[in-house]
Amino acid sequence: MKRKILIILSTLFIFSGLPLFVFSDQIASQCEMLVQSNTGCPDINTSTCKELLEKCADYYDQQAIQLAQDITKTTQQKSTLQNQIDLLKKKIQQLEYEINQGNLMIKELNMQIADVQSSIDKTSLQIKASKENMAAILRAVYEEDKKPAITILLEGTLSDFFSNLIYLEKLNNKIADLLENTKNLKKYLEEQQEKMTNSVDKLQKTVAWQTLQKKENEYNKIQQDKYLQLTEAQYQQQLKEKKEVEQMSSKIKSMLFQMVGVSRVPTFEQAIEVATAVSKMVNIRPAFLLAIISQESAIGRNVGQCILTDPNTGNGKKVSTGAPAIRVMKPTRDIPIFLEITSSLGRDPYNTPVSCWIPAYVDGVPYGWGGAMGPAQFIPLTWNKIADRVKNLIGGRTPDPWGIKDSFIAAALYLTDLGATPQNINAESRAAAKYFGDLGSSSYSKSVMYRANCIQTFIDTGTMTSDCQEKIF
Repeated sequence: MKRKILIILSTLFIFSGLPLFVFSDQIASQCEMLVQSNTGCPDINTSTCKELLEKCADYYDQQAIQLAQDITKTTQQKSTLQNQIDLLKKKIQQLEYEINQGNLMIKELNMQIADVQSSIDKTSLQIKASKENMAAILRAVYEEDKKPAITILLEGTLSDFFSNLIYLEKLNNKIADLLENTKNLKKYLEEQQEKMTNSVDKLQKTVAWQTLQKKENEYNKIQQDKYLQLTEAQYQQQLKEKKEVEQMSSKIKSMLFQMVGVSRVPTFEQAIEVATAVSKMVNIRPAFLLAIISQESAIGRNVGQCILTDPNTGNGKKVSTGAPAIRVMKPTRDIPIFLEITSSLGRDPYNTPVSCWIPAYVDGVPYGWGGAMGPAQFIPLTWNKIADRVKNLIGGRTPDPWGIKDSFIAAALYLTDLGATPQNINAESRAAAKYFGDLGSSSYSKSVMYRANCIQTFIDTGTMTSDCQEKIF
């Protein structure tokens, strides 16, 4: 394994002057081997290992950016497909409504056609009856006309004879009129029936077409659902790959971070190096992070002047003189956590420096507590909330609030939680005020931002004014 890493490293640095993307496959395999290695860079000097780790960190950052872009595109594709599916659903629902409406109209028209057919049948019977009546009358008239005069005189008066003829004639005319009206009614009913039948035919064709459209839309929806499922699978795969890349990037940056050498109280240059390394792990401006640490503890030179002596009252004593000190740490909120932290680190809780209480009174009653820990000055409760995230970034060991690198990471995470990520003056000023615990504390924010400006100038130019030097050193 060591031999393979050495061979790959030699290949990398022979061609290190060429563009990174030319050897992306080689770098991918090299970086993956480093991530899987539990020994870092075996048999490689520190500067060479650091250079390789920086290349791997850049490589994984590029991979993460590309995957993020791919995820954005896939998300847009998902959105487009979902919109198309929603549109198809609406079309299908509309066609279902129109098909149901058409079928109801067909049913209603068929019922009307049946009613009209019944009327036609009745009318036909009326026509037949009228014809039969007319035939009977005509036969009667014909029989009357055939009678001889003597018969007419013997059966009755001539007047009666003519009266019968006139009656039969009138009756025949009425029946003729009725027959004509009945024929007209039948013709009208047949025309209406034909119109309704034509309407039924048209509706049936429309419903058939709508049914075909519905089937096509349902098929298209099924296809779009399949595409969406494939896109969702691609999206989930991209998320998985991005998570894996971020995990590998985190491990590489953690390895790189561990290589940063720093003393218990770092030099200014060491502090800048630590802050810069942290900025690669957490999205924060190095100068701003270092300004906070400078404001809180003079970059680790002053991590507290008191120690706890009484866990019940929270009182303690001054480190330098041994004089009693009140309100060193809040018993109910912080001391139980403080005891757990020191125990996990093997520290003596009654011989570990913390910040003293800054005397403050409200209506004569003392207000606030001391007890802030380490270069970043975290109270135990706040440290406890962020410790697991620090642990993940430093390789799984127990984080130490008095450790320079651990405290820098913790402060960076906390400041990003407080809104420092945009890395502009307004965002950082608000984050600084929240870090202090008082949004109205403009003096604290101004002091931090002044220090940040001094440090940024030094990072950019390597120079610092006397005023800045006095403020920071």
